[in-house]
Amino acid sequence: MGPNLVDINWWAILLAALAALLLRALWYRAPRAGWRTHATAFAAAFVSAAALGILLRPNPPLFIAAHAGFLTGLAYVAMALGLNDAYRGRPLRAWLRDAGFHTLQFTLYGVILGLWH
Repeated sequence: MGPNLVDINWWAILLAALAALLLRALWYRAPRAGWRTHATAFAAAFVSAAALGILLRPNPPLFIAAHAGFLTGLAYVAMALGLNDAYRGRPLRAWLRDAGFHTLQFTLYGVILGLWH
């Protein structure tokens, strides 16, 4: 049986989502986006951090959580972007930038979820 949603550390997930916004602003150098963009980005970050938190279950060991975040970002998110970008004809450099961001984003989620028990 899966974890009870009450057992999930929602504060850690909130922090992970906020950290993703900060990382995005630093990575893409675009802090001047409008409030709708930030709200949408926060909602997406919150849902993705919550999904990783649910998969990790409560109180994951740091190494396991960081490793799971890294693999999720690289194997699922970055590769899905790669498939889309290949068919859209986007340059390799754009995919590397976005794939690198998401791999780091999910690794950061894992680190935060692993540290905050």
